[in-house]
Amino acid sequence: MSEIDEKEFEKATEQYGDSQIQVLEGLEAVRKRPGMYIGTTSAKGLHHLIYEIVDNSIDEALAGFCDEISVTLCADGSVLVEDDGRGVPAGINEKLQLPTLEVIFATLHAGGKFGGGGYAIAGGLHGVGASVVNALSEKLVATNHRDGKTYRISFSKGKTVEPFSCIGETDRHGLTVQFWPDGTIFETTEFDTEIVRARLREQAFLNAGVKLVLKDEREPGHEPEIYCYEGGIKSFVEYLNSKKACEIIHRDVIYVSGKKGTSIAEVAMQYNDTYNETLLSFANNMHTVEGGTHETGFKSALTKVFNDYGRKYNILKPDEKLQGEDTREGLTAVISVKLEDAQFESQTKAKLGNSEVRTLVEGILTEKLTEYFEENPATARAIIEKSIGAARAREAARRARELTRRKGLLESSMLPDKLADCNERRMEYTELYMVEGDSAGGTAKDGRDSQFQAILPLRGKILNVEKARLDRIYSSVQIVPIILALGTGIGEEFDISKLRYGKIIIMADADVDGAHIKTLLLTFFFRHMRPLIEQGHIYAAMPPLYRVFKGKQQFYAFSDEERDKYIEQLGGTGVSAERYKGLGEMDKDQLWETTMDPERRILKRVTVEDAFEADAMFTLLMGDKVEPRREFIEKNAKYADIDI
Repeated sequence: MSEIDEKEFEKATEQYGDSQIQVLEGLEAVRKRPGMYIGTTSAKGLHHLIYEIVDNSIDEALAGFCDEISVTLCADGSVLVEDDGRGVPAGINEKLQLPTLEVIFATLHAGGKFGGGGYAIAGGLHGVGASVVNALSEKLVATNHRDGKTYRISFSKGKTVEPFSCIGETDRHGLTVQFWPDGTIFETTEFDTEIVRARLREQAFLNAGVKLVLKDEREPGHEPEIYCYEGGIKSFVEYLNSKKACEIIHRDVIYVSGKKGTSIAEVAMQYNDTYNETLLSFANNMHTVEGGTHETGFKSALTKVFNDYGRKYNILKPDEKLQGEDTREGLTAVISVKLEDAQFESQTKAKLGNSEVRTLVEGILTEKLTEYFEENPATARAIIEKSIGAARAREAARRARELTRRKGLLESSMLPDKLADCNERRMEYTELYMVEGDSAGGTAKDGRDSQFQAILPLRGKILNVEKARLDRIYSSVQIVPIILALGTGIGEEFDISKLRYGKIIIMADADVDGAHIKTLLLTFFFRHMRPLIEQGHIYAAMPPLYRVFKGKQQFYAFSDEERDKYIEQLGGTGVSAERYKGLGEMDKDQLWETTMDPERRILKRVTVEDAFEADAMFTLLMGDKVEPRREFIEKNAKYADIDI
C-alpha cells in the first residue's frame, strides 16, 4: 500500500467508529428503506398499503369472525378501511407495557399471526403490514370497537401523536383504519379506483360469502360497489372466461377440494377454445405470481390424469403421450390453498414453498378429477381431444423449428436481412426500433444514432398469434426476423440472457392501422416472450401528431390540446398546424428530433400489472368474436394510448 493510500486508510478508519453505526428505532427503518417492505414507492407500492390493511381484515374473515369489509377512497386523499370483525384486544401488552392497538401499528413483527392462537390461517406472514402502512403515512387513525367500547389512537409518520384512549361506548365491533399516504415517500398519492376494484373483487372470489364494498367519495354520485360470491373460486373461473372472447368447451366449472390436517386446497377449472392458459394460484389469499408447490402439484396431477384416462379409453394412440403444456391449452384455472404455516420466499409472497402442499393438491386433483372424468365421459373426451390437438401442433412446431434451423434461419449468428444493426454490443446500452413500413424504416435508419440504435422495418401486419399455434409462427415471414433480431428464441427455448437489445421500441403510425400493428406485436410478446414485458424491455414510441410553426419557430404537438396551446402561444395569426398522417412524412431530422433522440423523445414502457386482466384483454382484442371487440373499442376510444 502506498504512503498516500495508507494515510487515506487511516483517515477512513478513524471516521468509521461506533458513532457511525446507525440504530434505526421504531419504524424509522421502514421510512428509510420503504422498498424493502412494499417493493416499490411507485403507484404499485402505494396501492400495497390498502392491501396490507384489507388483508388483516380478510384474516379475521378466515378465522370466521368477519362478514363485511369496506374500503372508501376519501375526497381528502385518504383511505378508510372498516370491518365488522372482533376488533383488537383492548388491553395492555405485557411484554412491551403498551396498549395492544399501539403495539400492532407501531411495532414491526407484532401481531396475532405468530403461533399464539390468534389466527390459524393468515396471509400476513411477517406481521409488518399495519406498522408499515403507519410508517409510510402522513397520518393514520385507528379506531377499535371491542367489548362495547370504542378506542382510538392516531399517528404521524409512525409516531404516536394522539395517545390510546377510550372515547365512548358502542354496540359495534370491528376495526376502522384511516390513513393518508406520505407524499414525500411515494411518487404519487392518488389511488386508482380500477386497481382497488380488481383487488377487492379478487378477494371476494377467494373468500366465498365475504362481502367487500368499495366506495369512492372522489367521484360525485358514485354508488357503493358490492362484491360477494357464494360460488367462490368457481365464480372466479366463470368471471375470467366471461372476460374473454371465446367459446367454452364444457358448461360446468370443474371444482375439487380437500383437506389434510389444518391445510385446505381447492381447485376450479374450465376449458375454452383458445390456445392459451390462464392459471392463477393463491396461498392464504395472496396471489403467488411466481407459482410454487401448489402449482407444481396441480400440473403434475393434470398431466397424469389426462394420460391415464386417454390410454384407458383408447383416446390416445399407443405411442402418444401428452405433456403438461398440452393439457393446459385453453385452460382457465384457479388454485387456492389455505394453511397454517405458509412459507413464502419473500415479503411480497410471490412463491409458495411448503412441500406438503404439493402432495395435498396433487392427491386431491388426481383422485377427484379422475372421478369427474368417469362420471362425465363426453366432457373428458372433448378436453383430452383438445390436448391431443395441442400435442400434435407442438410436434408440428418442433418440425417447423428444425426445418427453419436447417435452412439457417434460426441460427444465432444469422440476422435478418433488413436489420440495420448498431455498433454497440453491450445489451444494456442498445435499442432496437421496430418500425412500421419500409419507408419509415429507411428514414429511421438514416436519422438514428448508429452507435446504439438498431432499426428493423416491419412489412405489413404480422401474424395474429392469438389465433395461431407455434407451427405457424415458425413459418411466418414477419415474425421469424423479430425472433432472429432479438436472439432469445421463443416458447420453451426462450432465454432472456441472449437478448441483444436493452430497449425494444415499437414505432408505428399514430392511426388505427398503427394501433393494430402495435397490438399485434404486443400480443406476440405477451404470449411468447412475456419476460421481456415483465422485465421492462418493451416500449412504445410516441410520435407527434402535429408540427405547429410560424416562420422559423416550430413546436411538435402530441395531442389536439397541445396543438391549440402552441397556436395560441405563437399569436394565432399566420400559424400553420401540419397533421402527420404517418412516420414516413417526416424527414430524418424531424424523426430524430421528435421520436428517437433520448433527450427529447417520449417513450411509454409497456407493463403487465395484472396478468389475468391483460390476458383477457388480448383474447378480446385479438380473438375471433367481433361484437365484444367492437363494444370495447366504442367504450374506450378516448383512451387510445393506455399502457398494457
